[in-house]
Amino acid sequence: MTQSAPSEIIVIGAGIIGVTTALALQADGHKVRILDRKGVASETSRGNAGAFAFAEIEPLATPGIMRKAPKWLLDPLGPLSLRPEYALKIAPWMLRFWRASWRDRHEAAVSAQSALMQQSRAALERLIPQVAGEPLLRRDGQLQVYEGAAQFAASLPSWERRKDHGIAFDLLDTPGAIADIQPGLDRRFTHAGYTPDWLSTVDPAIWTQHIARQFVDRGGEIEIAEVRGLTPQETGVDVVTDLGHRHAEQVVIASGAWSHQLARMVGDRIPLETERGYNTTFPNAQFDLRVHLTFCDHGFVVSRLGDGVRVGGAVELGGLRLPPNFKRAETLVRKATEFLDGFVPEGGTPWMGFRPSLPDSLPVIGRAPGADRVIYAFGHGHLGLTQSAGTAELVAALASRRAPAISLAPFAPGRF
Repeated sequence: MTQSAPSEIIVIGAGIIGVTTALALQADGHKVRILDRKGVASETSRGNAGAFAFAEIEPLATPGIMRKAPKWLLDPLGPLSLRPEYALKIAPWMLRFWRASWRDRHEAAVSAQSALMQQSRAALERLIPQVAGEPLLRRDGQLQVYEGAAQFAASLPSWERRKDHGIAFDLLDTPGAIADIQPGLDRRFTHAGYTPDWLSTVDPAIWTQHIARQFVDRGGEIEIAEVRGLTPQETGVDVVTDLGHRHAEQVVIASGAWSHQLARMVGDRIPLETERGYNTTFPNAQFDLRVHLTFCDHGFVVSRLGDGVRVGGAVELGGLRLPPNFKRAETLVRKATEFLDGFVPEGGTPWMGFRPSLPDSLPVIGRAPGADRVIYAFGHGHLGLTQSAGTAELVAALASRRAPAISLAPFAPGRF
C-alpha cells in the first residue's frame, strides 16, 4: 500500500476516540479539525469507569447467553435489561446479537478483540510519554470477585481464554488472599481473579480533555458545531453544519452512539445500538479502594475517581431517546454498600451514558463501503477508552493509505 501525502481531515466527535484519533492524524502531518455538537468529553467519555480494560476480551454475546437473557431482560434493575417500550425496535439487533453468540462467531470475536487489545495497549504506552500522561494514570490492577466456588468455576473458561491470549492474572481462592489486595470486601466473596497489569485514569473526562489540549497546543482546531449533512465528492467531503459548510479531503466519523446517524448520510446502515450505563460518583471516598473492583455476576464495578469513588455499570437496552431510569443507579449503590465494609454512600451524583454497541461487541474501523473518503471509528461499547489509542493508530494508517498494524477485516463496516 502506497502512503498518501498529508491532507485536511475533519474528525466528527470530541470524545476519547475522536480526540485521540485527531492527535494521531496530526502527528502524521495532516491538518485536522474536530467538530462536535457539545464539546470535548461532553457525553460518554465524561462519565465512564476510567479503566483501560485490556484484559476484557470476552464479547457480551457469549455461547449460551440467550438461555440466560430472558430472566435478565425481564428484570428492569438486573445487570442486563431491555426497556419493554424499546423491544420491537431493537429486535433486528437482538437477532444479530444471538447469531454473534454462536460458538464459531464467538471464537472469532475473541481473537479479533484480543488483537485490538494488544494493539491498543502498545499504542497507549507509546502515547503516554508523547502527551506527558503518566501523572493522570494509575497502575493498581483489577479484582474480579465471585461468591462461592460455583460462580468461580463457571468463570474458569474465560480465564483460560485470557491465558491463551497472553493476559497475566492470578486466581485467588480464599477471602484472606483477596483481603491482602483489597481489604474490606464482604466475606461472601470467596474467590477472585487479579489482573495486575490493569490501568485506570484518575478521571476519564480529565484524560480526554488533556489529549484535546495537546491536540490544540500543536495547532489543531476544535469547533462546536452540529453536523447536518455529509456529501462525498471527488476531491473530498462536504460537511454541512449548523454554522455553515466545511470541506475536507477526508472525514472520520467517531461520534459514539450517534455515529450510525452520520453513516446513513453517506448511504450506510450500521446496526449500532446503545448499552445505556448508569453510575453514581461520590467525591469524598468513604472506602479505602485500592484496585478497580468488578462484581461479575452483579454487572457493576467500583473504581477510584480522583479522591472519590464511582459505582456503576450494568447494561440497559433502551436507545437514545427514552428517559433514564435512575433506580438502576440506586440499585448498584445499595449493592456496593452491602459488599464494601464501611462504605457510606453520601453526596453522590448519578449519571447515565450511552455506550455505542454493535451486536458482536467489535467496533467498526474502516472506510465507508460507498464513500472512500469517509472513515468509520465507532461502536466500541464499554471499551472506548481502552481501545482509543489503538484505534487512533489504525485510523491514522488508513488515512495515510498505510497498511494497519493488525487486520481490520473483523472490524469492517460491511460485515453486517
